[in-house]
Amino acid sequence: GLFFRKTSLDELPQFFNVIKGDMSLVGPRPTSFSSSTYELWHTIRLECKPGITGLWQVSGRNDIDFDDRVRLDVAYMKNMSFWLDLKIMLRTFTAVIRKEGE
Repeated sequence: GLFFRKTSLDELPQFFNVIKGDMSLVGPRPTSFSSSTYELWHTIRLECKPGITGLWQVSGRNDIDFDDRVRLDVAYMKNMSFWLDLKIMLRTFTAVIRKEGE
């Protein structure tokens, strides 16, 4: 289990959700925070299809707090584009290889 978590291989089943159309490759990442604890401004992140990776994963991964994660998700939603998605996917690959934000 630890090997899968450290190498992010535990994320592979989520690709089935992408194929089914339930998720996208890039978008606001689902969190372990209960939506009942969200402040009103946090809920905007729920209006976008969740992704396997997102802007906050490549901007600090687990090193940033929830409010900053939401701010980055909102920034992503306002600036969504193919090129931004490509940049995020490349940065995700680099972060996984370098094991950043563990």
